[in-house]
Amino acid sequence: MTIITTILGVVSLPIVATIAAGSGFIVGGVISYFIWDKALHNKSTKIIKEAETEAEVIRKDKILQAKEKFLHLKSEHEKEINERNNKLIAAENKFKQKEIALSQKIEENQRMKKELDAIRDNLQIQMDLVEKRSEELDKTHKQQVEQLEAISGLSAEEAKEQLTESLKAEAKTEAMSQINEIMEESKMTANKEAKRIVVQTVQRVATETAVENSVTVFNIDSDEIKGRIIGREGRNIRALEAATGVEIIVDDTPEAIILSAFDPVRRETARLALHQLVTDGRIHPARIEEVVQKTQKQIEDEIIEVGKRTAIDLGVHGLHPEIIRLIGKMKYRSSYGQNLLQHSREVANLSAIMASELGLNPKLAKRAGLLHDIGKVPDDEPELPHAILGMKIAEKFKEKPEVCNAIGAHHDEIEMTSLISPIVQVCDAISGARPGARREVVESYIKRLKNLEELALAHPGVMKTYAIQAGRELRVIVGSEKISDTDAEKLSYEISQKIQNEMTYPGQIKITVIRETRAINYAK
Repeated sequence: MTIITTILGVVSLPIVATIAAGSGFIVGGVISYFIWDKALHNKSTKIIKEAETEAEVIRKDKILQAKEKFLHLKSEHEKEINERNNKLIAAENKFKQKEIALSQKIEENQRMKKELDAIRDNLQIQMDLVEKRSEELDKTHKQQVEQLEAISGLSAEEAKEQLTESLKAEAKTEAMSQINEIMEESKMTANKEAKRIVVQTVQRVATETAVENSVTVFNIDSDEIKGRIIGREGRNIRALEAATGVEIIVDDTPEAIILSAFDPVRRETARLALHQLVTDGRIHPARIEEVVQKTQKQIEDEIIEVGKRTAIDLGVHGLHPEIIRLIGKMKYRSSYGQNLLQHSREVANLSAIMASELGLNPKLAKRAGLLHDIGKVPDDEPELPHAILGMKIAEKFKEKPEVCNAIGAHHDEIEMTSLISPIVQVCDAISGARPGARREVVESYIKRLKNLEELALAHPGVMKTYAIQAGRELRVIVGSEKISDTDAEKLSYEISQKIQNEMTYPGQIKITVIRETRAINYAK
């Protein structure tokens, strides 16, 4: 009963139920249980063995992995140790090489020191010998000089002076001969080269000639318009003259009205205003003032546009806006009938070409050539030569010193300080001296030059006078025996004051008094 109870406590409820259901099945159930328990035991034993076997395999595998990792780490460590050893060996070898090289240098220095000591000793010996020989030579030379002095009857200093004077005279003669030859050769070469450059420059620049007057003819369709322009009791023409500053001449000339003024800008303003008034048909003082104001603004805009276009055409950049406006204003200014803007463009191109031929800066020369007459078109007109005024304007607007000097010196008012200045001066003369470039009444021109020369000739001591540079300079030659240097300066001042008080002339006139002293000898 105890066994049965124990079995009932272990087995499952179905078996208990079965035992409880029928005692006939108890024995069979017990047997089945023992069989099942044995099988279960065998199975668990097998599983345990398999687990032990698998654990043993895993353990051996882990041991192998650990050994491999240990060997890998060991090899890396050995490799690192070998690298460090190699570096140490290399460093040690390097230090040994340096030590060997240093030892060799020390030995070489010691050897050189010994050689230098030997050379110094040898030099000292030679210097002693040279000093000894020099003393002997001095003694011998002194004896020979004494013998020569006794033979010639001259001292050494006297003989030296005679020889020096003889050699100096001979050398001076040869030097003068060579200088004359070089001067003649250089003059021939320079004149030839200068002519080639000037001719080539003039040939490469050809511009049309423009002649302007101080009057402008305004054409009209019929003479009826003249009455409308005059207006009732002349109020329209008076308003137009007051607004433009131009004298309007309405005479019997058929279908034409004459506009007279020395300022071309005013004449052009009056012409455009008249054209607009006649086209519109409304002509009265209020309308005239309105149209003249619009026309003046239009002319001012056109002046700026002409200045910009001129600078772009010539490739001159970086100009101040006020200088650009003055360049545009040149279009409405003429000098002896030659349009000032056309003249300035021509001088700019000539200067650039000549500077290129001479190996100078063509852009700088072109800039100076364009601006050289800018002093002729200022808004206000102070009593200064146009070259000096143009130089001051250029300096005011931060132009380069070479450009300012070229502007101020192109009529010799100031001293030239750069090679650009004579180029601009020459090109200005070339542009103005071309046949047909300028227009002036020949009689008045010749009369003015003659009056200049006669005025200077009237002074005592004056031998000859020459008016040059189109009357801009007067050269006076005086006798050296009659006029001293102080008198020459005084004469120059007196002539300048007399010209200033008695003559009318454009710009300024430079008076140069030349007092020459000549020494002439003849070789027979």
